[in-house]
Amino acid sequence: MTVPKTGAWPWLMLAAVACKRVRHTRIRRWLVACAAVGVLTPLGATPTAIAATTAGDPTAISDWNALAVTTFGADPTKAPQETPLYVAFVQAAVYNAVVGIDGRYKPYRFHACAPHGASAQAAAVAAAHKVLVTYSPYAQSALDAAYATSLAQVPDGKAKARGVAFGTLAAETLIAMRTNDGRSAPVLFTQPPAPGVWRPTPPAFLPMAVPWMGGVTPLLIRSGAQFGEPGPPPALTSAHYARDFAEVKALGSATSTARTTEQTSTALFFSGNAVVQFNAALRDQLTVRHLDIVDAARMFAAVDMSEADAIIAVWHAKYLYGFWRPITAINMADTDGNPATTADPRWTPLLTTPPYPDYVSGYSGLTGAFTRALADTLNTRQLHLTLTSTAVPGAVRNYDSGKTLRDDVVGARVWLGIHFRFADTEGVDMGQLVANWALTHYFGPGEDR
Repeated sequence: MTVPKTGAWPWLMLAAVACKRVRHTRIRRWLVACAAVGVLTPLGATPTAIAATTAGDPTAISDWNALAVTTFGADPTKAPQETPLYVAFVQAAVYNAVVGIDGRYKPYRFHACAPHGASAQAAAVAAAHKVLVTYSPYAQSALDAAYATSLAQVPDGKAKARGVAFGTLAAETLIAMRTNDGRSAPVLFTQPPAPGVWRPTPPAFLPMAVPWMGGVTPLLIRSGAQFGEPGPPPALTSAHYARDFAEVKALGSATSTARTTEQTSTALFFSGNAVVQFNAALRDQLTVRHLDIVDAARMFAAVDMSEADAIIAVWHAKYLYGFWRPITAINMADTDGNPATTADPRWTPLLTTPPYPDYVSGYSGLTGAFTRALADTLNTRQLHLTLTSTAVPGAVRNYDSGKTLRDDVVGARVWLGIHFRFADTEGVDMGQLVANWALTHYFGPGEDR
């Protein structure tokens, strides 16, 4: 099997320029422009023939999503909190590669004109591979082997070569777009310790992870501040704070006798990696709903890009408000000025507290974005989700309702002892707001459709 090269760049770039010039015109003018650079069907070709060359196997989208999640998750140069951002980069490039050929949906900030008859499947594989090897070069050999295996599923010929070239262009455009986007900026959490202010927590007492994340340029929303400034958490002296303090103190303790068996089970189920969990569920959705390659590319892009922007908004809030975690609040309750709270210097949570502020919850933000983006993309509130825990081997749960899933996650993070309830509820709301805005402004039908 010969892996196609991308040596046909002159005609592809001419096609891109021609298509960009006519982007906002009628389809007839678009056809004329593309015909001028020789990328349209020869006279006599039929729509059926075109469909046969551009269609592809949607499992290519699923397979490379799994590779993206695994590769970025294992990248020694990246913190776990960065994974949703880089997975979104892959899905954005794959989406543009596929819809740029098919035309069913509007591309994401990408105006190139696809060459006639290009293979959408080859384009998707090439786009994913290019983004992955660019951002995770440590895995080059494994990714190259997967690339060759995936392309072997596409018949050799012009359609394959053109698809590879177009997919590579889609990836390179995305990579260029993300240059100087704020990733890894020299930002530190510097708020001085005080009642209500976050500080490193036991046992490792690590500094705030990826404090720069809230300043990264989002993919879809305008900025992290657009939805990442919901207002401060409840005042330490308020009844609301005292109520949520009492709840997490009683139900989130490592030695709690008030937490039920079911609450403990739910807490542990949602104590792992949300990005791995939710992307596995998306891959299951592809199969359950029999999505074709175009709708599969759109689903992964809409959900993962919404999740990435939700994390940016969440981190903006974490850095801005810098609210202390339950373990600190409970250990030091004698400093909060609230007569309804009582300190317990020996209190510890069920799950080790992660190294960043409480408000708002990241897992909850991802859950809000995931459920809302998926429901809006599929145009249904009946999600029929199958979720597998990444923390409890063999544990599987089914959810038809996004609300039920959100409620379980909110409770779980309290019962784990790592969040106040107000941080979780604000997180799921924030994620939903991000996804709603994203789906309102992107991923709509293609022009003149």
